[in-house]
Amino acid sequence: MKSPAELDTVPWQNLDHAYGPAEDVPELIRSLYRDDEEAADAAIHELYGNIHHQGTVYPASAPSVPFLAHAARHIPGRRTKLLMLLATLADHDRSDSESAHWPDSSVAEVCAELCRVLPELLPCLSDGERPVRRAALRVVGAVAELFPTGLRAQVEHQVARLHVDDPVPAVRADALVVLDRMGREALPLDSPFPEVRMAAATLLAERCGPPYPAELIEVLGDDGAEPDPGDDDFPWAGTSDPDSHLTGLLAEDPDAALAVAARWIEAGDLGSRGSWLAREITEVWRDREPEVLELLVTALSHQRDTAARARVLGFISRWADRLPNPGDRLRDTLYDCARTEPETARPALLALVRCRDPRALAPVLRRPDAEAVRAAALSFPEAAGELVSVIRRELAAGATGNAAAALITALEPLGTLARQARPELVECLRTRRAAVPAARQLGLGGILTDEVGTALREADESSDASLRASAAVALFRLSGDAAPALRTFRELLSAAQGPVHWHLDRLQPLGSAAAPLLPLIEPMRAARYEWTRVTSAEAHYWITGSAESAVAVLTELVGPSPVGLRALKALASIGRTPEELRPALRAFAFSPLRLLGATPFSECHEDEELRALAWRLLGAGTDHGGHSLANSPASGAGVRAGSRASTRTRP
Repeated sequence: MKSPAELDTVPWQNLDHAYGPAEDVPELIRSLYRDDEEAADAAIHELYGNIHHQGTVYPASAPSVPFLAHAARHIPGRRTKLLMLLATLADHDRSDSESAHWPDSSVAEVCAELCRVLPELLPCLSDGERPVRRAALRVVGAVAELFPTGLRAQVEHQVARLHVDDPVPAVRADALVVLDRMGREALPLDSPFPEVRMAAATLLAERCGPPYPAELIEVLGDDGAEPDPGDDDFPWAGTSDPDSHLTGLLAEDPDAALAVAARWIEAGDLGSRGSWLAREITEVWRDREPEVLELLVTALSHQRDTAARARVLGFISRWADRLPNPGDRLRDTLYDCARTEPETARPALLALVRCRDPRALAPVLRRPDAEAVRAAALSFPEAAGELVSVIRRELAAGATGNAAAALITALEPLGTLARQARPELVECLRTRRAAVPAARQLGLGGILTDEVGTALREADESSDASLRASAAVALFRLSGDAAPALRTFRELLSAAQGPVHWHLDRLQPLGSAAAPLLPLIEPMRAARYEWTRVTSAEAHYWITGSAESAVAVLTELVGPSPVGLRALKALASIGRTPEELRPALRAFAFSPLRLLGATPFSECHEDEELRALAWRLLGAGTDHGGHSLANSPASGAGVRAGSRASTRTRP
C-alpha cells in the first residue's frame, strides 16, 4: 500500500484515464482523507467515472490501487465504498486471463496490483461491520483465480472460516461464492441458512447449466422468494446485481424458470421477483406467452404497489395480442383493473383492447387514450366510424407529440372513413403537430384540395428533412406530378440531410417515376452503412422492377438483426427466396429461442416479425426439410403482429 505522501512520486500527467491525463487523481485521493463527507463521496463518485468508466479501466487505474487500498485500511467510515471500488476496478471475465492480450491489458495490471496489496487488506475480512466483510469478500473474489500459491492458502483459510463461523448468513453465503471461485467443489444445498442454500444453488446452476436438476429448482423456488435487502449494494464482479444474474441463469431453462417464478409469485411476488422472472422468459423464449401471462395475472393479486401493478399490466398489454384466445380470467382481471383502478386504468385498458374484448370499446370512446385508440383501430374495425370521430375530436382539441402521432397512425387501417379527418390533418401539418404522419396520411386521402395542396407545398419547403420527404411523396400520390418530389429527393440525397436511408425508404410510392434519381441511388448499394445498402437496394427495385441486383444485396444482409430483418422484409415483398437462404430461414422459423430482442417503443416484437417472414418465404405446406408449415406459430397472432410493422420507427 502507499500513503498519500507518495502520490507525487507517480507521473500522473503521463497516465490517462477516461477523460485524458490523470492529473486530477492525486487530489481526488487526498479528498478521501479529509473530514468532509460530502467531498469524499464526490471524490469516490468521480473516481468511478474516470479511472473506471462504464466497465473500462485505464493506464491510471492500476497505479491508483495501492493508494485506494491504503485509504480503505485507514479510513474506517469509507472502508466499504473503497473496497467496492477496488473490486469494481478488478472486474474481468475470467477467461480473459488466458488470452494473448491479458499481460499488456490495463485490467491485468489492476489485478496484479490488487494481488500485491491484498495481504494488507485481509484484516477487513474480520472487520466488525457486516458491510465491510461483504465488500472485502468482493475484493477477494475479483482476483480469486490469480493468487500466487502462498497467498492462496492464507486467503482460503480466512474465507473458509467466515463460511463456517460468521454470525451473518449473508456473509457465509458470500464466502461460499469466493471459495467456489478458488476451486472448492462443495455446494451445500442442505445448509440450515437459506442465504447459503441460495448461493449454492446459483453456483450449481452456473456449473451444471440447463436443464437444471429438480433439487436446485426446489431450493431456488423455496429460498429465493424474498430478496436480501442488502444484496444490491454488493454486486459481484461480472454481474450488475445478484437478481439480474440469477434471472439470467434461470431464463436459460424456461421450464425451471416458470416453476420458480410460480413459487415466488405464490409467496407474494415480493419485490416483483416472480413477475420480473416471468417477463424475462418471454424475452428469451418463443411461445411461452400463455403460461407467462397466466402467472402475471396471479401476480397482480399480490401487488399492492401501484407502480409495480402498472408495470405488470404494461407487460401484459405488450403481449396480449399474441394470444389467439385470451381466457376469461385474463380479460375479466383487465376489465376490473381498467374500471376500478384509476392509477392503472391506462395499461389495463390497452391490454383489454389488444385482447379484442368488446367491453374495452366503450371506455376507449368515452375517455380516449391515443395508444388505446390506435390499438382499437386494429382490434375493432367494425367501429371505424366512431373511432374516426374520436380521433378528429382529439386532434381538434390540440393533441401533440406522440399522442397526436398515435391518433393519426390509427387512421390508416380505418379505410375511406379516415378521409373525414382531412381538416384536422391539415391543421396538424400547418401547426407542425405530428406533421410527418399528418403529411403521410393526407397523401393516402386520395383528393388534392387547394387547402391540402397548400399545406403540403409549405411543408415541402420545411427545414425538417423528414417532413420535406413525406410532404413530397404525399403531393405525388395526390397529383401524379413527380417533378416536385424529384427536386426534393435530389436535394435530400445529394446533401445527405438526415439519415439517407430514411429518405430512400419513402421512395416506394414514386415507383418508376423516380428513375431520374438512379444515378444517386445506384452507388449507394455498395455503401459501408448497412441501412443505406438495404434501402438503396429496395429503392432500385421499386424504380426499375429488376430484382436481380436487389436480391443479391439483400441476401447478403439477411440475419437476426434489425437491418437483417429489413432485408428479409424486402425479399418477401419482392417474392424471392434465394436457395442459399433456406437454412437460415429454417433456423429463423424453428428456433425455440428468440433471435431478436425487443426494440423500445416498437409496437410488435421484431423476433415475431422475423419468424413470420421466415415462414412466409419458406412457403406454404412443408419446407425443404420436411417440416410442416400449416401449424406454424407465426400463422396466427404472429402474422397479425407482423402486419403492423409499417408503423414502427427504424434506427
